Amino acid sequence: MNKAASESTATRAVSRTRGDFWAVDRLGSLMTDSDGRMATQEREESDPAKTASGLPTWKRVLDASVILLFSPGVLLIGGAVALLIKCGSRGPILFQQRRVGYRGRQFTLFKFRTMRPDAEIDSHRNHTTQLIQSQAPMTKLDAGNDPRLIPLGSLLRTTGLDELPQLLNVLRGEMSLVGPRPCIPYEYELYKPEHRRRLDAVPGLTGLWQVSGKNRTTFDEMVRLDVEYARRSSLGLDLKIILKTLPALWQQYCDLRASRGKAVPPVARGQTKSVSV
Repeated sequence: MNKAASESTATRAVSRTRGDFWAVDRLGSLMTDSDGRMATQEREESDPAKTASGLPTWKRVLDASVILLFSPGVLLIGGAVALLIKCGSRGPILFQQRRVGYRGRQFTLFKFRTMRPDAEIDSHRNHTTQLIQSQAPMTKLDAGNDPRLIPLGSLLRTTGLDELPQLLNVLRGEMSLVGPRPCIPYEYELYKPEHRRRLDAVPGLTGLWQVSGKNRTTFDEMVRLDVEYARRSSLGLDLKIILKTLPALWQQYCDLRASRGKAVPPVARGQTKSVSV
């Protein structure tokens, strides 16, 4: 009888021990989950001025101020571009496309249409895939005489005038004046996890990559510059990039004229111009 009582007592002790181990393990799991959520929340709340769209208040104020300041000129130039497209090609004036922006969120991007309505897109998909998988310079597919372009379409794209309607995206909070360029969904699907870090910043019309060589850089260099911008983003940096945008567009236009019929020479890795920004 004493032996049976001892065995029963030992069984209850083992059960309690197992229960304690399960409780400790469960508590550790809950603490891990809680710590993970708290860490994420701390990262998201590290900038109290940042809105749900990923845009700090200072960035929204800067965007609105610049658009308001240049709105008369933008409306005049935009009207001239719209008239040019309407008279030079059949089809809609605006082009709409799904893009991937801040932290993988998709939105509809607006541009002035520079391609013929029946232009095929498989060549662009293949070109993008090749650029991501190689260390070739990020030259545009339409750097040569692209038959898909409408009259003066190459000029509109080179000067960035085709992107003026994206100011609507800026006003809607989907983009900013300064930030990484938003990618196309099929491009996003090819990204590795480290590539997707470039979308930790809200996309923009111009950015650190655009004023640091752009078509002369590789895909990996573009990612590095965009990640650097997401880390260093500030009012001062945005103002510097905005001031460097027009000279960068002029250099891009000169490069296009010089490279017609030949490839744009690559730049050695690590020799982009971002250091001076």
